Amino acid sequence: MEERNNLYPVFLKAKNLSLLIVGGGNVAEEKLTFLLKSSPNASVTMVSPMYREDTITLANKFGVEMIVKKYHKRFLKGKHIVIATTDVPVVNIQVYKDCRKRSKLVNVADNPPYCDFYMGGIVTKGNVKVAISTNGKSPTTAKRLRQFFEEVIPENIDDLVKNLNEYRKTIKGDFEEKVETLNEFTKGLIGKKEVEK
Repeated sequence: MEERNNLYPVFLKAKNLSLLIVGGGNVAEEKLTFLLKSSPNASVTMVSPMYREDTITLANKFGVEMIVKKYHKRFLKGKHIVIATTDVPVVNIQVYKDCRKRSKLVNVADNPPYCDFYMGGIVTKGNVKVAISTNGKSPTTAKRLRQFFEEVIPENIDDLVKNLNEYRKTIKGDFEEKVETLNEFTKGLIGKKEVEK
């Protein structure tokens, strides 16, 4: 039987959630960078006995709280999502176990069996966001797909989204009629694009 990706994609309002990153090294900085690139208003706390200079600069720029201490389960209080990035496997596994006991979503970097979620490749163009997952098997493939989508999604896609939203507000009828009208309208746009080629 062919293996398939059974992950369920969601788009989180990170500003409404409280996130914790355990660690202050290269991996922590990478996770923080990608998180803030996608959600600059995210509410993030970090805990680590040390931080890289670049991490400190980035954290200060986005108002990230940095706790200079070793990890302890008490730092999980009030957190919704936790990302463990230390270079000490025992600590990362402890973070995972502590989160599972407290029903918190957890991601242990580069360790799929200890992840409730993965941080995939992301393409953002205005209001349009595409997330890419390889089921935790190949971040490099996700990166290449991200580059592909960045090239093929037109730069003016956000104008289209905004215009369709305004148009949607003017359509009369019930929900089903509105959906049908929008489907017909967007089908025409796709058709026009194909003709232009």
